[in-house]
Amino acid sequence: MKKISVSVICILLILAASTQARQLQTPAEFLGYELGDRFTPHYRAVQYYEHIAENSPRVELEYYGETNEFRPLLVAYVSSEENIRNLEEIRLNNLRLTGLADGTPGENRKAIAWLSYNVHGNESSSMEAAMETIYRFANPDDAERSAWLENTVVVMDPAMNPDGRDRYMNYHTQASGRVPNPHVFTREHIEPWPGGRFNHYMFDLNRDWAWITQVESRQRLEIYHRWMPHVHVDYHEMGYNSPYYFAPASQPYHEDITQWQRDFQFTIGKSNARYFDERNRVYYTREIFDLLYPSYGDSYPTYNGAIGMTYEQGGGGLGGRAVITDEGDTLTLARRVDNQVNSGMGTVEAVAGNYRQVIQEFEKYYSDARNNPKGEYKTYILKGDGNRDHLRALLNLLDAHKIQYGQAPQRRNVRGFDYSTGENGTFTLSENDVVISAYQPKSVLTKVLFEPKTVLVDSLTYDITAWALPYVYGLQGIATSERINPAGEYSFTEQPPVMGDLARPYAYVMHWTSFSDVKFLAALLEADVSVRHTLQPFRMNGRDFDRGSLIITRKLNDDGFDLVVRQLAAEHGRTLYTTPTGFMEQHPDIGSNNVRLIKKPSVGILSGDGVSATEFGAVWHYFDQDLEYQTAVIMADRLNEQVLQHLDVLIMPDGNYANSVGTSGLNSIRSWVRNGGRVIAIRNAVNFFADKEGFSELKPKEDKKDEDTSASPEDKLRVYGERSRQAISNTVEGAIFRIRLDNTHPLGFGMPDHYYTLKSGTNIYEYLDGGWNVGALRPGSHRSGFVGTNIREKLDDTLVFGVQNMGRGQMIYMVDTPIFRQFWYNGKMLLGNAVFSVGN
Repeated sequence: MKKISVSVICILLILAASTQARQLQTPAEFLGYELGDRFTPHYRAVQYYEHIAENSPRVELEYYGETNEFRPLLVAYVSSEENIRNLEEIRLNNLRLTGLADGTPGENRKAIAWLSYNVHGNESSSMEAAMETIYRFANPDDAERSAWLENTVVVMDPAMNPDGRDRYMNYHTQASGRVPNPHVFTREHIEPWPGGRFNHYMFDLNRDWAWITQVESRQRLEIYHRWMPHVHVDYHEMGYNSPYYFAPASQPYHEDITQWQRDFQFTIGKSNARYFDERNRVYYTREIFDLLYPSYGDSYPTYNGAIGMTYEQGGGGLGGRAVITDEGDTLTLARRVDNQVNSGMGTVEAVAGNYRQVIQEFEKYYSDARNNPKGEYKTYILKGDGNRDHLRALLNLLDAHKIQYGQAPQRRNVRGFDYSTGENGTFTLSENDVVISAYQPKSVLTKVLFEPKTVLVDSLTYDITAWALPYVYGLQGIATSERINPAGEYSFTEQPPVMGDLARPYAYVMHWTSFSDVKFLAALLEADVSVRHTLQPFRMNGRDFDRGSLIITRKLNDDGFDLVVRQLAAEHGRTLYTTPTGFMEQHPDIGSNNVRLIKKPSVGILSGDGVSATEFGAVWHYFDQDLEYQTAVIMADRLNEQVLQHLDVLIMPDGNYANSVGTSGLNSIRSWVRNGGRVIAIRNAVNFFADKEGFSELKPKEDKKDEDTSASPEDKLRVYGERSRQAISNTVEGAIFRIRLDNTHPLGFGMPDHYYTLKSGTNIYEYLDGGWNVGALRPGSHRSGFVGTNIREKLDDTLVFGVQNMGRGQMIYMVDTPIFRQFWYNGKMLLGNAVFSVGN
């Protein structure tokens, strides 16, 4: 009887699996076409994932967010039926291994591999591959892959950037015919500006993992921290003439990447190579794509204990459905998809085959982090007597990354590295300071984000080389080799929105010290509240107010303005001080000519061909999301006198305007500025005005004429194999400098007498002869990051931020981007001053 029961059960299981397999459709059956025949809209990929989850007990879906264009973000968990039933137990056990969740890890531990697809919208093969990949894992007839899933949970994000993905898909579908034309010069291969690579706000989501400025990044990070995978793959595409790239990565590796993390990349690489060798596909490893900058989809997981890897298929935006390469081969979308599928198979097979060691090494990584952290510095200190708003913003970032911190213990002297001076010294620790200990689960990430000087094993890197958070937020920081444990949780003392008991004061007054104040001002102006600011310091009711302080008078405002001002102050966490009189203890009085009305500016931002999409996006996002202040986005080739008449401020993001704006646009801008307009030119946009008529004060810095700049015989005998390394000796690869800032000028209002700037590129300008050199790079300013030997001295005594008065208007030159990728928080107030303070 017992044998009959077992037999019956086995037959039922076989029948159930057979029924399940029949119900489970392949991507081609579900979509009605073979993968690679066309580009699939994002909503259809979502529907396919839903179909798989509905018809396979091996798959569970979770929707984790929504994009700016209201597309869903989701992940699929794929594993054995038993593991799916115990998914929450597996997740919690893994988090307990890290120390990020309380409790002792149980025995039910599985390797966790996370596959992230289509972070760049026009690198389009990977979302197609995500559909075939999940089908193969869900197919019960596939015994080999079924065995992998016994000890492995695969997390699949089919499209990290669906907005960019559909932008590319829609264009290509509209621009191509029934049969793809493989010639790269045809319309279907040439995306219009800004292309599909970026998200809605033109951000590169693959550079936003650490800074989480974008809604997609913030939502993804939350679910990532709920799982903390052991392996993470970030799928990409590159130029269509390149073959396939997979790990191991290129140098430079960050010094904190463990030997296991390096070695297992080779294990996975060899597994992938076997799949490609069997199909005679060409690939390469250990070139170009390094593991240094902490905000990539490979490096960020790596600094969180995972094996983080980038995979790159040749194709990209120019690939279309078919493209002829320089070798004469026709690269099809179908082949690109197949390659992405095969690298996924090779990766999961390697993880499943080594799952015990994968879990053990992950546990060891976090044990070492908590008990034996790497590096010279064991504690990072943020002084609490500086800019409290900026400190709060930085701590919010640490919270998002699960980096632990607390209040400093009793007052004592500490010796350590001073970020401000770049030297060691002795400092007094106070209870108001923030202490971040290296003895914590997120020890490695903490070290990477706070290290004063990035250790470069190789100067040939793919991105910026400095990002220490005290510089990013403009805060005084100390790194010490002493272990200092926090005394308790850190908290801010909250103040009421209004200080004073006057119900109907003569005026409200507020300090001007941070970007939070800029946001409050923008909200006031959008609410049609009239606001003034002071050009000189004054004293009121025994309290000193510096330049830039806001004054909101009853005059020019309607009867209901008190309620609006008080509500907005509460919403923005601002403190207003009331006065019953305009007579100040120390001048200027409120009626003085040194107290000016801030006109609500009409702001235009140039976009379109020639404009850096990401730099435009940063400015657009700054106004639309940070300030919630309406702007006019203008195509650069449509700029003319009629358009300028509607504007008070014109922002020209980084770009080449020679063709789009041209000579006629330059003439219009010149006339408009002389009549009271204001231009904010950023980075390469500054070069558009250099040495032009009316802008002669702006001059590129040239080599001294009395110097012999001709190459010596030895220099002419260059080594071809060293050409890349020789080229970077003339560049700055995202290095940090402490520049002198004139905070008596409206551009510097509310800021200290120095500013940390992130400098990239080779644009260098002399000081303005007759203008205001508000931000100046002086000798000895370098703090962190790579600077080429040939350019280092040339940077001394050069312009960073300048203002040239022209008639009734101003030209504001920003040689360095103040809001780089919208994470350079220290510069957000600077841009706010340029918009609201200069010229008022």
